[in-house]
Amino acid sequence: MTSSQKSSVSPFRLDDRQALVTGGSSGIGAATARELVRAGAFVWIADINLAAAEELAKELGSAQVVHLDVTSPESIARAVTHVGRLDILVNNAGIGHVGSIEATEPADFDRLMTVNVRGVYLVTRAFLPLLLESSGRGGQLATIVNIGSVAGQVGIKQRFAYCTSKGAVLAMTRQLAVEYPKTLRVNAVCPGTVETPFVEGYLEKFHKHNKEEIRAELRARQPLGRLGQPEEVASMVRYLASSEAAFINGALFAIDGGWTAA
Repeated sequence: MTSSQKSSVSPFRLDDRQALVTGGSSGIGAATARELVRAGAFVWIADINLAAAEELAKELGSAQVVHLDVTSPESIARAVTHVGRLDILVNNAGIGHVGSIEATEPADFDRLMTVNVRGVYLVTRAFLPLLLESSGRGGQLATIVNIGSVAGQVGIKQRFAYCTSKGAVLAMTRQLAVEYPKTLRVNAVCPGTVETPFVEGYLEKFHKHNKEEIRAELRARQPLGRLGQPEEVASMVRYLASSEAAFINGALFAIDGGWTAA
């Protein structure tokens, strides 16, 4: 391709690439699915909420639904047989928990680690052969983007289990990047507080009677003074999956309105 031809091509394209997004039916996952399709990729929307996933797939067109429970090796194995080929894996599925170490019961801790850490391990391990098989096709390495959190980079009060789990996701990101440096690019996006059903569920469960007060606090702890938007995270996922990011590996990208810089 000549330099003039390159200049006429839109940046961050993912044409002829196949991606899978876990927890892809809502929030950051749904925004990511939309953005990857917009970039030219075919997207597998992997979720336990099939109704929501199917509705999104109809909206997007270049997408298909696959049932996937990140805590179940059997569910993941079935999903692998449906997918068949994979160039981009986005590990997005996760849950939250509020509480100090004293208020975090063993069952709560285990649940966070099962979904947020073991789930990433199980999904990545199961889809790794497909990723390695596709790596190098079209001159691009296969790519994993893990959705981490600023909670894996700094301590946050009343988030003992959540901080622990997201710290593990960031460690896995770096380890995989150095384990497969010639065949796989693995990076993580670390959002601050983002305006999603995930956050709304947290407010409803833990702060039903003072939602707006807590919402204001969530905005204030990010120097920009607002919550992030799912689309802003999705744009970074698209970039990291693109050929323009070919020299980026094992990196952690904060999208937090300046929270971790303050």
